[in-house]
Amino acid sequence: MIEQKEAQYERVILVGLITRDQPEEKLDEYLEELRFLAYTAGAEVIRRFSQKLDHPDPRFFVGSGKLNEIGSFVEENEIDTIIFDDELTPSQLKNIEKVLNRKIIDRTQLILDIFAQRAQTSYARTQVELAQYEYLLPRLTGMWTHLERQRGGIGMRGPGETEIETDRRIIRDRISLLKDKLKAIDKQMATQRGNRGQLVRVALVGYTNVGKSTLMNALSKSDVFAEDKLFATLDTTVRKVVIGNLPFLLTDTVGFIRKLPTQLVESFKSTLDEVRESDFLVHVVDISHPGFEDHINSVNQILSEIGCIDKPGLMVYNKLDKYSFPDEDNEIQPGTVPEEVLKRTWMAAGNYPSIFISAFDKKGIETLRRSLYDEVEKIHKTRFPYNNFLFQYYEEEES
Repeated sequence: MIEQKEAQYERVILVGLITRDQPEEKLDEYLEELRFLAYTAGAEVIRRFSQKLDHPDPRFFVGSGKLNEIGSFVEENEIDTIIFDDELTPSQLKNIEKVLNRKIIDRTQLILDIFAQRAQTSYARTQVELAQYEYLLPRLTGMWTHLERQRGGIGMRGPGETEIETDRRIIRDRISLLKDKLKAIDKQMATQRGNRGQLVRVALVGYTNVGKSTLMNALSKSDVFAEDKLFATLDTTVRKVVIGNLPFLLTDTVGFIRKLPTQLVESFKSTLDEVRESDFLVHVVDISHPGFEDHINSVNQILSEIGCIDKPGLMVYNKLDKYSFPDEDNEIQPGTVPEEVLKRTWMAAGNYPSIFISAFDKKGIETLRRSLYDEVEKIHKTRFPYNNFLFQYYEEEES
């Protein structure tokens, strides 16, 4: 009988800085997100290290004393990998690796690694490979010696582990080839979007792991993959949804995240085209997350960068089943917060109409469906003024 071995998690530590622009509370939140990213990639976080500096040290990111402290811990506790919360420069990466003699990756490389694991289609894999090569190109000198001693693992998936001898010229040629390949696929996808006709397009946007795929399944009665990990969904999914007698297209897009690598923003621009070409946005928020306000700001920043911040939309606050609320007398338990309490908060007073739901247990889904119907109806009546009798018929049936 063959003995089954348990999956081995890499033992990692996390490193971040407290600066004037990033206070301790903010760093704690970022490191918690980094811990979740590491877990998603297949790692066990053993400890977190932080240091207060005005700005990152140009040689080692942290001070030399802190680096020696990290080195001692790494040796004593058999740590495999050190993950830094901010993107390291090529020289920092090389210097730290020389001192610690361990695999060193930063937040950008960790996110790229997760994308490499999650990419299922040829299109997504091409996008990720392009982003990986663009990240790798300026780091070739340090990365080759770094990779020769490793046997894969987090941050090592993709081009690094099979192309160790690749020089800059070949890397640039590969980048050029991947860009041409993406352009060809982009044209195909643009044609596909054009062939969808004049149906109203609604896009689900939001921070990663806020429940967009679960909500899509609830609204479209489909079976989109959903998991409680970051970036569970990479490939854009489009489903035809009918509410009453009104059809529209619902798109599930890749989740956003703070400090999103610029390489990914660029390589996934076609995925974001689904957001650009949508008629209406549903901004999904995980109301149970302590940093959901920052998540909203991060998503709005990316929407602003791609020219979509002024699109009409709804704010959908999800995961009510996990949300607790501080009352004047005591804390209201998760899943029992009255809707009238939520309607008195700042969340209900934003620029967009707000709806509070739990996609997991379907609470508030019918309210959301009615609101979506009303908003899609407005767009549809403008686009097809001669079909207004359809809506009158539906409204009479409802009454």
